[in-house]
Formats: sequence, C-alpha cells, structure tokens
Amino acid sequence: MKKNSMTSILILFLTAIIWGFAFPFQLQGGNALGAFWFNCIRYFIGVVSLIPVILIFEREPHDTAKLRRTVGSGALCGVILFVATTLQQLGMQATQSAGKTGFITGLYMVFVPFCGVFMHRRIRIEAWLGALVAVVGLYFVSFQSGSAAFQVGDLITLCGALFWTAHIVAIDKFADGTSPIKFSLSQFVSCGILCGIFALILREPIGFDLIRAGTVPLLYCGIMSVGVAYTCQVIGQRGTEPALASIILCTESVFSAVGGWLILKENLGLRGYLGCALMFAGIILSQLKIFKAKEAK
Repeated sequence: MKKNSMTSILILFLTAIIWGFAFPFQLQGGNALGAFWFNCIRYFIGVVSLIPVILIFEREPHDTAKLRRTVGSGALCGVILFVATTLQQLGMQATQSAGKTGFITGLYMVFVPFCGVFMHRRIRIEAWLGALVAVVGLYFVSFQSGSAAFQVGDLITLCGALFWTAHIVAIDKFADGTSPIKFSLSQFVSCGILCGIFALILREPIGFDLIRAGTVPLLYCGIMSVGVAYTCQVIGQRGTEPALASIILCTESVFSAVGGWLILKENLGLRGYLGCALMFAGIILSQLKIFKAKEAK
C-alpha cells in the first residue's frame, strides 16, 4: 500500500489548482478565438510542452510494439477527448460561467462508478448517495431565479461530463501496457487535429489579432494545464493512494469557482454557491467508502 506523503498530496493540490484556474482562461480564450481554434491551438501547445517531460520521465528502450499500442490507444482516446472538451467549451461559452462549468464537469467523478453496471459490478451505496446529493446541487446551480428548465449551456456541459466519464473508462481500458506520457501526447495530437478540422469546416475566423487576443489563455491552458499539471499528476499519484488522489483532484471544481471569482468577477449568487457546495459534497461522497460491503458467503 502506498504511503500518502505530504509532498505528493501538495503536488496533487497544485494540480487541482492549475486545472481549476484553467476554466476562466478557457472562457476568455474561447470568446476570443472560437471553441475549435482555441482547443486546437492549446492542445498543440500542450503537445510541445510535453516533449521535454517525455525526454525526462520516459526514457526507455525502443519497443516498436509498445509504441504502436501507445500511439493507437492514445489516438482513440483522443477522439473521445475531442468530443468531451468541445462540449465543455461550447457549454461554457453558452453559460459564460467558468465556475458553473467546473462544477457540472466535475460530475464525471459521480458518473464513473455507475459505469460498473455495464460490467456487471455492484454499485456502492456511497455512489448512489453521492449522485443524489449532486443532482440536488445541479438543480440549485442550473435553476436560477425560478427558471423551470436547464439552460442550454448547462445541458451541453452535462453531456460533456458524460463524455469525460467515457474518457476515464476508455483510458482505464486501453492505457495498460503503454507509456503514459506518450499516450497523453498521442491523444492530444488526435484531439488537436480534430479540433482544427472542425474549425476549418465551420469556418471559424482565425488571424494574428485573434491569436494575440487569446495569447495568455492559450499559454496557460497549453503549458500549465497540460504540460505542468499533467506532470504534477504523474509525480503526485506515485506517492498517494488512488482513492485519496481522486478526492484531491476533484477539488478542481472548487478552484474553478475561485478562479471565476478572482479572474472574471463571477458571482453565482447564494443559490448557485449552495448548489456548488452540494455538488462538491456529492462528488466527495461518491469517492468515499463509508459502508462496509457485505461479505460474500
């Protein structure tokens, strides 16, 4: 069993902070460049930022079969990542709220345990309770001022959370026996290419002035959110138990609200923050093991 070192715990919190603060920068960048061009450029910046990380952390003997498996599996997961990140970006630009997007996206931590249904696994009672609390929180966040329906952006973001769930499950299925950082680089390349193709098909405007307007968000989301945060995650999880690591990383949603408040001056109101608190509680509850499973006879 891994020992939970304080250094590893702090590194994982740094990862959550970086990812959480990426949400307001994503909103700014998407507004400047458009969803597809912004994602395309930031993922390719991320690819470049991962190259030195690979040279440092993944120096290994040449293995053609492993490399082929790594690139192929990474590219496949990159397709799912493309759908997830596109829906997240479009949902965020529809709601114009980094904090709300961060919390709704974080629901993938609640959805993941329920994927066990398709693998004939028993769903823990904590997952059911966490999902119930999170749904109540989603109601408070999305049904503002007596509104009787979800906002379009909320529904898009929620669909994105389902694809983030699929992304987690796909990585769990296909990443075994691969080089993890090269795997990530491969999926980022795949995702970036697809974003670029759709940007061209939809004729999103692009130019030097637009790129210059989105420079800071592009650099933060490309270098910090991808290169630095991913490296921190790898280092942090080496010295932390998976259950604790997942709980720490899900605080990303809290930092998305903090980032939205500090950078964009967002205010979700009392009802919205109550909903965020409930959603966060549901996410945490779904990751805990409170009730002992009945022993099989």
